Amino acid sequence: MNFDGFSVKLIEFLDHYLFSIKGTTLVLFFMFAIIAIGYLIGKINVKGVSLGTAAIFIVALVFGHFKGVTVGYAGHEGCIEGWAGSLTTIDTYFKMIQNMGLVLFVTSVGLIAGPTFFKNLKKNAKSYILLGALIILSGSIVTALVTMFVPKMTSAMAVGLMSGSLTSTPAFAAAQGALEDSPFYGEIAVGHAVAYPFGVIGVVLFVQIIPRLLKVNMDEERAKLAPVGEFETGKGPAPKLFELDKFGLGAFALTLMVGLLLGSINIPLPGGSTFSLGATGGPLIMALIFGHFGRIGKMSLKVKEHLLSIFQEFGLVLFLIGAGIEGGAEFVDTLKVYGGLIFLWGALITLVPLLVGFFFARKVLKLSLLNNLGSITGGMTSTPALGALIQSTGTSNVASAYAATYPIALVLVVLASQFLTYIPNIAG
Repeated sequence: MNFDGFSVKLIEFLDHYLFSIKGTTLVLFFMFAIIAIGYLIGKINVKGVSLGTAAIFIVALVFGHFKGVTVGYAGHEGCIEGWAGSLTTIDTYFKMIQNMGLVLFVTSVGLIAGPTFFKNLKKNAKSYILLGALIILSGSIVTALVTMFVPKMTSAMAVGLMSGSLTSTPAFAAAQGALEDSPFYGEIAVGHAVAYPFGVIGVVLFVQIIPRLLKVNMDEERAKLAPVGEFETGKGPAPKLFELDKFGLGAFALTLMVGLLLGSINIPLPGGSTFSLGATGGPLIMALIFGHFGRIGKMSLKVKEHLLSIFQEFGLVLFLIGAGIEGGAEFVDTLKVYGGLIFLWGALITLVPLLVGFFFARKVLKLSLLNNLGSITGGMTSTPALGALIQSTGTSNVASAYAATYPIALVLVVLASQFLTYIPNIAG
């Protein structure tokens, strides 16, 4: 039986046995099913390396394909009884899940990293800026070469591959804006969908494999981050601050709200396009600032550590579900049309910046391993890889390096994605 035939049989099974689950309840059922199955698969360990939370992304990719089959099967939309009307409605639900996860994760990371971020930035600012620029430059060079020398490759497809390889939604949106009137406009989304899975999984595995290949002592590596987190204690007692609630949930919500407002500000760029920090950069920056100061006047901005830990994990999980379902809908069809080589080009755009950035940070900048890997996740704009790095190293302090490198990489990848749309194909 072919893959599509299996998909239809599965849909028939679900239609028969899940008929009583309807609408948003069915979406929630599948969301938690993906989480449970993903965690089980993520526990599989091969020589000390596991997918961990990123396995949820793989399960979501598979489900994303099945979700696509539900539309048009048996001559009508939403063949599973209870799907709320159409694929557009389903996509809206999962997009909300993805965005909710993203803002929960980056806000948690920012509040955790805030107390150490500015000291770390002051110590290594030039290194972070240089490394972020080098990662995006090397990825752009590979993309340009692929555009020029791979037969029948369009700039739209290549830029889509780059945005997926670097898991960068802002770059994807910028490329779409630059090629809005192009006959190849639709290829941007195809390229993004093809490259996104390896862009996630490749960096996740990289940050786990490298410490094992180098056989580092993780306790020693964590200790190298410790001086960043040291605080000077004041002579007087800390003032009594007003707390919105006992967990810090109100402070978390305030941080997120202000961050979303910051992220919505559009900054004009050359060529008529605009740049914004978006739902990733805005909450991350505000969380770093609020996490650093810990208060506004007499109001506490502190959030309980266990709440941040829960939001960080749950946010990452929700983000991976939404991203996986979105990419899975196009994955199999793209493979049928373009063949396996297109995945190779996407993998190269992921691997070359990874390796160039890592060895430059290690040999030239002399960053400690965890600062190096944290910077790599920021330079690759890879939220899932940061989550994997935090889990595998046992410390959230690596988020400081991510947060320092991420903004420069975000700005440069948006600019590069617009510039690369002008690269011609000379291979025919």
